[in-house]
Amino acid sequence: MINDPLDLTVLGSATPYPSVDNPCSGYLVSSAGTRVWVDAGTGTLAELRRHVRLDELDAIWISHLHADHSADLLTAYYGALYADVRLAAPIPLYGPPGVADRLAHFLTNTSTRSPVESAFAVDELHDGHQVRVGTLTLTSRAVAHGIPAFALRVETGGRSLVYSGDTAPCAGLTQLAEGCDVLLCEADSAQVTREEERVHHTPEEAGDTAAAAGPGRLVVTHVGPFLTPRQAVARASTRFDGPVEYAAPGATFSIG
Repeated sequence: MINDPLDLTVLGSATPYPSVDNPCSGYLVSSAGTRVWVDAGTGTLAELRRHVRLDELDAIWISHLHADHSADLLTAYYGALYADVRLAAPIPLYGPPGVADRLAHFLTNTSTRSPVESAFAVDELHDGHQVRVGTLTLTSRAVAHGIPAFALRVETGGRSLVYSGDTAPCAGLTQLAEGCDVLLCEADSAQVTREEERVHHTPEEAGDTAAAAGPGRLVVTHVGPFLTPRQAVARASTRFDGPVEYAAPGATFSIG
């Protein structure tokens, strides 16, 4: 409904592996009864279950196939098919090209391919991919991470959230985030590396992307182990004049 908030719940935001109190990248995006698991990094499935069962999800969206964003798809597969979950239909899974085969390679232990498609109805992403999931419109754009990778814009009732996934600064992300209410942007790199190696934002670059796109609020996430959240927020704030916050594990940001 138009008056329902768009909620972003942080399941985890650590990289490249979980800390004792913070799983890897994963978020629950919800509004008016629609629930989407965005990225399935290591440890996020357990946190997801605090809020929703697998068979209550409307979809899963995966930005790219690095383990700190996708590894818990493996355990979700076992939960969906071999535990206390009873799926009425496979869970819609939106992910990079090859996501189903990648899962099958990990899961298959005999000459018979594991039934990945019994758990997940896979729809491969492409630049400009758009789908309606319940009350939410999901739009994906290709971004610069050295492998197939995507950013996501979620819209409902005039409210909008953009998630960078993992990426160096790029036009695709800036264009996708233009005028959004909240930009959830990674701030992984402590410093800029050589141009050919750049696959992440520094905190300053997260601020630059926000300044160019003009969101109402910037939330930095995926802060690397060589930065503290406070440092990341302070550094991003030198480049973006709007509110800057950190995606602390367990936090919920309500847009509406």
